[in-house]
Amino acid sequence: MSELDRAACTVPLGLSAKAFAEAAGTRLALAELVPPGALNLRGDLADHGFVSKACAVLGCELPRAPNSVQSAGELTVLWLGPDEWLVLTAPGGEISLAERLEEALLETHVAVTDVSGNRAHLRLKGAAAREVLAKGCPLDLHPRMFKPGSCAQTVLARTSMLLHLLDDAPTFDLFPRRSFAPYVVAWLVDAMRDHEGVFLNAA
Repeated sequence: MSELDRAACTVPLGLSAKAFAEAAGTRLALAELVPPGALNLRGDLADHGFVSKACAVLGCELPRAPNSVQSAGELTVLWLGPDEWLVLTAPGGEISLAERLEEALLETHVAVTDVSGNRAHLRLKGAAAREVLAKGCPLDLHPRMFKPGSCAQTVLARTSMLLHLLDDAPTFDLFPRRSFAPYVVAWLVDAMRDHEGVFLNAA
């Protein structure tokens, strides 16, 4: 994806990474991030050739447990289904990764699809993050059920959403469909109004 296309995927809220880091002490912080490179990977876990070759390229295991995540450096692999994963890379890294996967898996029944342009990337962090998301998400987000390293395809405010819990802060990465991102941001901002210590990346 070109830099122009990537810029068009962002939600124009204007918060720098530095400003978000400085807001870590607040009860809630909402940030817009540059969307990562993203590849949809399909393959059969029973095919040992597929698994070994894919893992060799990715540098980590493919998540096997539902809604689990594996990472290696700047690369993160999220479980989407029994034979489907979303591979996230640093922005711009998806092209070379797709080429390496396709080359390694040439003789294997798989699908590697670049989906970098279809999702925006938002980050919600702070002690009240679970409470905010619970206002519009049917998942049980209690720490006992949804732990760091968990991901899930769900809905938020009736919008399709991919959630990834990064840590115990808690910090959630949200990946809404690109066309719904402005609506999701507006909903989150409204849902955050009931909480003190809110830091938004809006002007």
